[in-house]
Amino acid sequence: MTETTQRFFDPRPESIGQAREFTTDALAGWGFQDRSEDIRLCVSELATNALVHGTVADHGFLVKLDADEEVVRLEVHDSRRQHPQARQAVDTDTSGRGLTLVGVLADGWGVQDADTPFGKIVWSCFKATRGAAS
Repeated sequence: MTETTQRFFDPRPESIGQAREFTTDALAGWGFQDRSEDIRLCVSELATNALVHGTVADHGFLVKLDADEEVVRLEVHDSRRQHPQARQAVDTDTSGRGLTLVGVLADGWGVQDADTPFGKIVWSCFKATRGAAS
């Protein structure tokens, strides 16, 4: 059985926490506990990137989750076409580690242009099992 849910978030800092809560609730409702912390952290990073770098003024972002029996796919849709690049942060940097973290936690990730005249989708996939505990 495939599960899908999505929610649009306003361009406000509070939306990052709301995106984490939305993701946590969806995963719990579907019975995915084994990777929930990894997915929750990745949605936080990707939503922050969308809010800070990926949205044009006054545009929010969309979080979409799809799950089947073995994989959870997280997508964050934003309104800019510019693709993010993972970079190597140095010890004194206060930011710049988000995509590196996503690359470590996810089983795969990437970026694709949206099926609209503007925007992109940053996605990550996680091998997960329904009903497995963390």
